[in-house]
Amino acid sequence: MQTETKKVALVTGANTGVGYQIAQSLADEGYTVFVGSRNKDKGEIAVTQIGKQSKAIQLDITDSQSIDAAVMQIQSEAGYLTLLVNNAAISNAGKPGRKMEEVLGAQRASIVPIDEMKTVWETNVFGTLAVTQAFLPLLSKAEKARIVTVSSALGSLTLNANPANPYRSAFDAAYGASKTALNGVFLSLAIDLANTNIKVHLVSPGFTATALNNFQGTDTVEEGSIEPIRVALSEDLPTGSFTGPAHYAGSDNIVPW
Repeated sequence: MQTETKKVALVTGANTGVGYQIAQSLADEGYTVFVGSRNKDKGEIAVTQIGKQSKAIQLDITDSQSIDAAVMQIQSEAGYLTLLVNNAAISNAGKPGRKMEEVLGAQRASIVPIDEMKTVWETNVFGTLAVTQAFLPLLSKAEKARIVTVSSALGSLTLNANPANPYRSAFDAAYGASKTALNGVFLSLAIDLANTNIKVHLVSPGFTATALNNFQGTDTVEEGSIEPIRVALSEDLPTGSFTGPAHYAGSDNIVPW
């Protein structure tokens, strides 16, 4: 088990948006940060902007060879991992450039193309778990390790069961329900790892203007990054937590399942 004080993090989908903001904050706090990006060149650009102890790493979470290569790189360069931030996600697999309303309308459970739904879930659920499983051996080598997975309050069954929820109509079968599944899988992981050195947290950034929603979110990327950054930097949260920004989740930041 690693007892050195140097903290090492991997952030997936970190070349832009919330992932970039998380990587920047971790680097500012002294972490060695591996900036995951499907496109290595975009990752290199992000690293030049982040500076400090940041390193670009090519990582496509739907590609097992890419995952294995990333594990080998971090194993070689760091030897362990203190923090894994699962941020990479997609909102749809249909025609690019559509407005959010058009995407949501096409992803209603009654009409969503199953192949498109599978593609979204392949990244948001199966890819996220695959990369997590692959890095568990490196996380187990740290004295204390954490997995922070960026989810969405849109995946909350409790919130969506309430007719008064203003975002209820956005709960689609492709993206929204993928976040419900993601929450379930990672709550299962928290239970699975309860007696280990690894904590598991889920966090919602809120309705943030990013490429996921055609930049139509109501919160800036800086605002949407506040809670994910807080969780990424917090070492004393109870495992199995699901939190979000106060203006969505309330003063305790807890999002209902």
